[in-house]
Amino acid sequence: MIPEYGDVDVLELREIPDPEPGPDQVLVEVVASAMNRADLLQRMGQYPAPGAKPLHEIPGLEFSGQIGAVGAEVERWSIGDKVMGIVSGGGMAEKVVTHERMLQLVPETVDLADAAAIPEVFMTAHDALVTQGDLASGGRALVHAGGSGVGTASIQIAKAIGAQVAVTCSTDKMEPCRKLGADLVVDYTEEDFVQEIELWTQSEGVDVVLDVIGGDYLPKNLQCLKVQGRIIQVGVMGGPVTSFALGALLPKRASLIGTVLRSRPIEQKIKANQRFVAELLPRFGDGSLKPVIDSRYLLDDIAAAHTYMATNANVGKILIDI
Repeated sequence: MIPEYGDVDVLELREIPDPEPGPDQVLVEVVASAMNRADLLQRMGQYPAPGAKPLHEIPGLEFSGQIGAVGAEVERWSIGDKVMGIVSGGGMAEKVVTHERMLQLVPETVDLADAAAIPEVFMTAHDALVTQGDLASGGRALVHAGGSGVGTASIQIAKAIGAQVAVTCSTDKMEPCRKLGADLVVDYTEEDFVQEIELWTQSEGVDVVLDVIGGDYLPKNLQCLKVQGRIIQVGVMGGPVTSFALGALLPKRASLIGTVLRSRPIEQKIKANQRFVAELLPRFGDGSLKPVIDSRYLLDDIAAAHTYMATNANVGKILIDI
């Protein structure tokens, strides 16, 4: 948990009372959780959970495990079911409570302890690329940070729906992105992604840009867009402030959409979850989608996991075995 904000040394393991499920909630006995950059920001006091500050601030936006108890009105789940899902916080604990319609059944093809690598990044990528970005078969997407959790999920989703995808990444992450199916991999340390996208699309541009970087990427992203293209901003790792020529949006009739999952009202989260379950979950069963796992840490070693994630060296997810 996070008793105070600061460096990794503030993180603390502590026994607290078990959560109690409400009438339409389930209690999940957590097997694994996974790191997200939001965990680092939350630890530093820069990304608090929505709503009132909880008595016990526990990080963790996703989990996998088995249902240990169900509320009186729950109909679709039973004790012992293997499930995964996203939460606004609390995923890095032995037990977590969530709404029954926010759960996903773990595919038989995925190990329960590996399933924690799926919910947050695949839901984020699907919601950004498909639901808000309207990416479809035959379309083209540009995804920044291709080796990240969201990036590796985005590559697979784009290919699964019949779209083409270009990614930017550092030199050491280029080959993993190619193996996942990226059609164009741009080394941002040595190449200009605007020029590479222009060549790749024959100056037509891409339909969707999924960007977790922000900063000075915004005007460059706009250059990469085709007419009526969409930029979906899901993070600002490169800086929250930038400037660009507003008039450049007009001739392209472009859309700039900022989005997060964590702070949405519960019904909006449920809608995103149910669309994910209907459209993407079966693809884990047929093998067209798979979790990409970089490394695993025990919960006792959570400080080391935070330190490692801050290096930005991971390709795919960093799992926390609870």
